Amino acid sequence: MRRSAVLSLTGLGLAGLGAYVARRKLAARAFGLRPPDYAVTVERNLAVPMPDGVTLYADRYAPRAAGNFPTILLRTPYGRPSETRVLGPFAEQGAVLFAERGYNVVVQGVRGRFRSAGSFDPFVHEAADGRATLAWIAAQPWFDGNLGMWGPSYLGYVQWAVAGDAPGYLKALVPIVTTSRFSRAFYPQGAFAFESSLRWASLIHATHRPGANLDLAALLRLLSPQRQAALATALATQPLGVADRAALGEPVSFYQDWLDDSDPEGGYWSRVDQHRALARIHVPVHLIAGWYDLFLAEQLADYSTLLAAGRTPYLTVLPRYHNDPALALDGIREGLWWLDAQLKGRRALLQRRPVRLALMGSHEWHEMDYWPPPAAMTRYYLHAEGMLSTHPPAEASTPDHYRYDPRNPTPALGGPVLGPQGGPRDQRPIEGRGDLLCYTTPPLPHELDVIGYVRLELFVRSSLGYTDFVGRLCDVHPDGRSINVCEGLCRVAPGTGEPQPDGSLRLELDLWATAQRFRAGHRLRLHICSAAHPRWGANPGDGRRFRDAGAVPGPAADQTIYHDVDHPSALVLPVVSATTRQAMEASDHT
Repeated sequence: MRRSAVLSLTGLGLAGLGAYVARRKLAARAFGLRPPDYAVTVERNLAVPMPDGVTLYADRYAPRAAGNFPTILLRTPYGRPSETRVLGPFAEQGAVLFAERGYNVVVQGVRGRFRSAGSFDPFVHEAADGRATLAWIAAQPWFDGNLGMWGPSYLGYVQWAVAGDAPGYLKALVPIVTTSRFSRAFYPQGAFAFESSLRWASLIHATHRPGANLDLAALLRLLSPQRQAALATALATQPLGVADRAALGEPVSFYQDWLDDSDPEGGYWSRVDQHRALARIHVPVHLIAGWYDLFLAEQLADYSTLLAAGRTPYLTVLPRYHNDPALALDGIREGLWWLDAQLKGRRALLQRRPVRLALMGSHEWHEMDYWPPPAAMTRYYLHAEGMLSTHPPAEASTPDHYRYDPRNPTPALGGPVLGPQGGPRDQRPIEGRGDLLCYTTPPLPHELDVIGYVRLELFVRSSLGYTDFVGRLCDVHPDGRSINVCEGLCRVAPGTGEPQPDGSLRLELDLWATAQRFRAGHRLRLHICSAAHPRWGANPGDGRRFRDAGAVPGPAADQTIYHDVDHPSALVLPVVSATTRQAMEASDHT
């Protein structure tokens, strides 16, 4: 049933109204938002018909004022505010903040989630359902002809699903920590994103309540220690193909689909990936990414593709990971000025340069015209006894060795994963393992800014034809803390890499991108190992299918890392000088 209510001001006398306005202004100042302009009304459970007869439901938040306003659409699988009342004001905070500033905010549940009808199949229906929803909004009497979309993660994917050849009234997109190409996120660099995939499947499974709202019992089950323990045990011990059953009590169909289609060009991913439409997107886009986000690599690829197609995307990269509690507010703040510029004609807001980056390790933000900025690609060579230096090896050197055992894979701490323990974490608990090598510089005599894509050129030999090599850059503080900055993996199979005359193999590892200041007195540290479990599913060593990995323990791999004149393994860093930083117009010191 459709219901309408007035938020915030109902029943307030003059004194109460003054107190409310004062509170909202204080909140706006604390959040870094412009002051609110309106009280807010809400219409709940609006029926939105789809062409195939399925009905999706939406809530509309609107300014309590005469006239029409621009509209912001959020499409979500996580529940509309009216469906997640157990979460209280938190559930509708973003919608209220936008509506207070002069927007209609339509929050729609996607197909098959909570009260929206149909069957939920991640990504599959979002293009058709999204386009039908755009048309429905355009036909409403409160629509003023200006529509934008906003949202993180899945709420960002649904924007890409409708962006290609979009109707002219769609005038702004704000995809946050997401990508148009989820296949590469689920299969980063050839491995399977085990932890992020299983955690997301667990979230969707626990909150699957067709035709009903999220209740306290479902929320408690999701957060219960028993469920978290079962999930942790499944991640640590179970083969990929049965981990969902072990953690959740039954298989999850879409998780199984992901395992069955490991080819990014395969049937499932060809239906749902949206990167092929990027060249047909004419809607102004502001991409908001996080340096520790699991979608960072592909979101930067989306930026580059739009740029190559002649567009001028804006890009903001925050010092955040996917589940960072501060990310939602950052996304509202960064999205609001873009929507104001594109939907309300406040074009002066676009005077900032298109790319804005948080420089981690400092309190600085840097603006530039393009990503990545000009940088000097500087090699830090591996040496014996765990040394890392800009001086190339000058003589013969005994290689380093370690044994990787898939029954006890090298664990990951933090990093770009979906979960509460993502982001920067102290790596010392794993640095004493025998299956992880560390190469470290002396203390830096001056600060070093690394901004751009980080690579690792590695000369290796393995006793197995199928194996992984992982590289990780860390910032070692004077007190000994070793904080992960960025990392990457190379999945080796026959034909991978560049064979050398002596039988070794030259590999290039993409360690993703960063913007990090290493302060004077800090040290650079490079990890080399053959797993980052459970971020990536551990390589079984024998080429079996992903779903079967771990079902029977695979063979151990004896790994050799070379660092001599003929095998100059090196970490390659994009170093930006102080002069270049000034040219990039450092700004907004916070």
